[in-house]
Amino acid sequence: MSVTSSTEQARAELASTLNAIEDKLNVPRKVNRAIARGKVTVARLQRDNPAALAAGIAAVAVTAGAAAWAITRALVRR
Repeated sequence: MSVTSSTEQARAELASTLNAIEDKLNVPRKVNRAIARGKVTVARLQRDNPAALAAGIAAVAVTAGAAAWAITRALVRR
């Protein structure tokens, strides 16, 4: 192995390592990917099982309402 090919291989490994570090630390990119996956999942659920999607939305709404009620009740009783 020549010095040139060794240097090129080291540069390629360094670039790969830096890309992996960037992927791990780039929070906005990770959030955008998670949002995109969520949108795909919701679209698939809407297409395949709209009743389950409606039930899930209702469950989230009930949970949010119950949490708001509990917080408000706790604040009023102070």
